Amino acid sequence: MVEHRLDLAEARRIAVRAQLLDAPRPTDLLAVIGQLTLLQIDPTAAVAPSADLIAWSRLGSSYRPEQLRQALEQSRMLIEHNAMVRPADDLVFLLPGMRIWPSRKREQEWLRQNDSFRRDVLERLGGSGPLLSRDIPDTSVVAWPSTGWTNNRNVTQMLEFLMMRGEVAIAGRRGRQRLWDLAGRVYPAGTPEVTPEEARRLRHERRLRSLGIVRENAVGSPSEPGEVGEAGEVATVEGIPGTWRVDPAAIGQPFSGRTALLSPFDRLVHDRSRLMELFGYEYVLEMYKPKAKRRWGYFALPVLHNDSLVGKVDAVADRKTGTLVVHAVHEDVPFKPETTEAVHHELRDLASWLQLTATGPGAPAPAP
Repeated sequence: MVEHRLDLAEARRIAVRAQLLDAPRPTDLLAVIGQLTLLQIDPTAAVAPSADLIAWSRLGSSYRPEQLRQALEQSRMLIEHNAMVRPADDLVFLLPGMRIWPSRKREQEWLRQNDSFRRDVLERLGGSGPLLSRDIPDTSVVAWPSTGWTNNRNVTQMLEFLMMRGEVAIAGRRGRQRLWDLAGRVYPAGTPEVTPEEARRLRHERRLRSLGIVRENAVGSPSEPGEVGEAGEVATVEGIPGTWRVDPAAIGQPFSGRTALLSPFDRLVHDRSRLMELFGYEYVLEMYKPKAKRRWGYFALPVLHNDSLVGKVDAVADRKTGTLVVHAVHEDVPFKPETTEAVHHELRDLASWLQLTATGPGAPAPAP
């Protein structure tokens, strides 16, 4: 069995390169999402919608959000599934899991009790789709019980379940509202049939390639698990106990760094344990904290400089005033002058991309 011994700098660089955050910048949106495997969708848009912000971090201000919409709604090269934007080609390892969903008895029983409701939804979409959820009648027999916001939101819950089963799909959006249709009208035909075991292997390989290096026991989240199984090869990282899985093709590659401002939902920072072990970087998304208890800000953007995470930018886009308000640039370590200028360059680019003017205590001076 091959076991690689990596120093910390090499492990960091593998992670940064895998996420296309090294230099030079990539230039093609579809290629970016193909490598990352997903862009997370989140309703919070303190600076910009998360999927767009993640794309901007890679592509810079040449990226236009309409490129993402076109790929989702017209060319269908991308799909939206379970709050993630993914390449349509990845359906090959998503569909086998859809066919056996759900595994939990609560969802199974609710679907069984509401089979006539399920058929009503599919018939309505078949005849009139794509539709917003509010355009679909609630003919449920048993309401969905919950102590949260989904309580008695039966149409939305049924659509979510049918999406997870691969029977319906998100065909586009009207504003922030999802448009639903039969999956056969949205997903491309001809997706190869593979076994659940093969699908799991393919997904593990894709996940490792997108992250570069992953803990062998990584947990992840319900919507995107963290484990990579037997993908890649075993590695140890200098100074860090335990073992990792590494993409062997990523070892020993040249590295040229750059500076990037990241979404809190960026895949480089999503695994907080990995983040601390590899980068020694502490991060908490503080929008759920009372203002008085925040250290870095409501939606602080992690700052990557070369192969290190060095700070956070507390910024918010104020569309009413046409400004990107930079409340502070927090330096985890004192910035060298070139680091400060690189961060200021990214802030100017971010403001320009948003068509806003940077202002506030941490805003950079206008470019000469």
